[in-house]
Amino acid sequence: MMYEALLEPNSVAVIGASRTPGKVGYEILTNLKDGGFEGAIIPINPSSEEVYGIKCYPDLSSYGKKIDMAIIVIPAPFVTKAVECSIAAGAKAIIIITAGFNEVGEEGARLQEEIAAICKAGNVDLLGPNCLGLINAHHKLNASFASHMPKPGGISVISQSGALCTAMLDWAVSRDLGLAKLISMGNKADLSETDFLSALASDPATKVVVGYLESIDSGNAFMKAAEAASLKKPVVMFKAGVTQAGSRAASSHTGSMAGADMAYGAAFKRSGIIRADTFEALFDYAMALAMQPLPKGDNVAIITNAGGPGIMAADAVELSGMSVCTLQGASASALKSRLPSAASVGNPIDLLGDADSERYVMAVEAAQDDDTVDSIVVILTPQAMTQPVETAKAIAACAKHQKPILVSFMGGLDVFSGREELLALNLPDYPSPERAVAALKAMSDYSAWLRRPPRVLTRFLVNRRRVSRIINRHLKTGQPQVGEAQAKEILRAYGFNVPLGRMATTADEAIEAAQKIGFPIAMKISSPDVIHKSDLGGVKLNLDSDDEVRDAFDLMTMRIRQRVPKARIEGVYVEQMCKRGREVILGMTRDPQFGPMLMFGLGGIFVEVMKDVTFHIAPITEREAMQMLENTKSFALLKGVRGQASADLAAIATSLQRISQLVTDFTQIAEMDINPFIVGKMGDESIAADARITLAERPGGHE
Repeated sequence: MMYEALLEPNSVAVIGASRTPGKVGYEILTNLKDGGFEGAIIPINPSSEEVYGIKCYPDLSSYGKKIDMAIIVIPAPFVTKAVECSIAAGAKAIIIITAGFNEVGEEGARLQEEIAAICKAGNVDLLGPNCLGLINAHHKLNASFASHMPKPGGISVISQSGALCTAMLDWAVSRDLGLAKLISMGNKADLSETDFLSALASDPATKVVVGYLESIDSGNAFMKAAEAASLKKPVVMFKAGVTQAGSRAASSHTGSMAGADMAYGAAFKRSGIIRADTFEALFDYAMALAMQPLPKGDNVAIITNAGGPGIMAADAVELSGMSVCTLQGASASALKSRLPSAASVGNPIDLLGDADSERYVMAVEAAQDDDTVDSIVVILTPQAMTQPVETAKAIAACAKHQKPILVSFMGGLDVFSGREELLALNLPDYPSPERAVAALKAMSDYSAWLRRPPRVLTRFLVNRRRVSRIINRHLKTGQPQVGEAQAKEILRAYGFNVPLGRMATTADEAIEAAQKIGFPIAMKISSPDVIHKSDLGGVKLNLDSDDEVRDAFDLMTMRIRQRVPKARIEGVYVEQMCKRGREVILGMTRDPQFGPMLMFGLGGIFVEVMKDVTFHIAPITEREAMQMLENTKSFALLKGVRGQASADLAAIATSLQRISQLVTDFTQIAEMDINPFIVGKMGDESIAADARITLAERPGGHE
């Protein structure tokens, strides 16, 4: 396996082993021994001859044999020497528990870089520093100072926070839930989430990967590793620290809306990662994925012994986007004939308050045998006649393991024994129907991601040379803001329809341009220092005569000089008025971690107030472009409501793909908006009515 010396060592040295209970060096040593590690344990402490019943050595050279792994638990100033001695003793893996490195300032950062360089030169895997350590339950290895050793299981945990590691471990142990591996990454001086995703993807003991992340070191490498892992097994991630937007000020609508949360959400979606929004959801999802098969569709059968919880579950299913399906006629009739007359065989299937384990078995078997049903949620509430333990055993016994069965035994003391039985029988149990449904939705989304068609990118015929000339000219002259006229030239080169337009530097030139284009016309100020033109009176629409054009030119330039005195005014852009249609916004901002993020949303209040936008990382396929439209709350308006015709959805999806190709071809583009992009009915011409492009001084590639 990858990182064998780290995850499956045959000998472990503890540098800084202690005889004092409560000290980290003592807890790690006792965890190694009490956890049942079958390899050699070598305590290193110059002040002791024996620690916890194990012979102790003053240094590694005194041990005289090769070691596989060293765990270092001494003060930071002495760690570098300990690393060098460990490598000299043959160590191929080192865990540095010690804190006081990158997290404390410049000197700590320098020490961390020095240690990482030494390990890299020695071809040694480094975990940490400033970490909890790791556990491999299947190898009986507890190389951490955590307070528990879990039983072997199928869930592996990677975490940037040691405290969250202990919380996850305590959660699992309290529910008698087995773990495969638990890895605390700490400062990630060497090994990171990307490395462990690759390792755990090929680990036969790991069925599900669970992760807590605060940062990602290399966005592109992470996405590749995550997608490769997700194709083999579910990956569930909780990402903390998502409320801080990028440090630079964004000038475009897209850039101002694309904070860290949007970037990570888009990256996770592309990679097949199942995102948990809360700590409890992290293991809610992991339990279901580790214990049950994936659903083949979105149709859910609900079985309950009480009407209210059944309604709660049905609401949760519908709100999630899944379906409360109707059982087939034969299934419903067969079930009806066996249940009391007052029972309901609709969906939810209500077994009544006096339901025993036999009734639950009848309903579960009927749902499993019904081809319409893809998954099953079973709810039990405590009544005087309820049999929690017997029901749990009966459900587990009749499970065919072809469709997921998720259970919610609601209540406390009266159902406690039943909930324990469920977990022992590999049936995931949740305290409420809503949490069971949320876990089922995560399973359904992951199943759909696995079934998605192969990603095929469309390449359009474009004029790259024309775009390259415009961008290079702007960069050479130090102009990061591409004016509207030039921005539209770029869009035209990539197949967009743009209105006829000409630049004018005087009122007479504006009148001449308007006469050639044809009235009515629009006029817009052209200045690299005026980003939001309409806010400053820099846009005039529906001008229908020479006099209106002259007045608009004079008034517009005067207002801009008054409101932005230092603005460089290049002139006024005179343009053909566009036909009416649905106004949407298409955009891109380049995330420093994950690269170009495309944005789509309806214009006006939907973007400005409701923030109803979706993001996806470029490059995108036709299907992914259409999903961007479908994932907005306002999608129904685009499809047409109350007799209105549908907007040309295909034209929007194609335009998103063209932007995707443009920003992938030219990494110098940092931000861009097409706002508004006017979309007509099916077959009508769609037009890029306004455009804004910002360039970066250096190409905006990502690792």
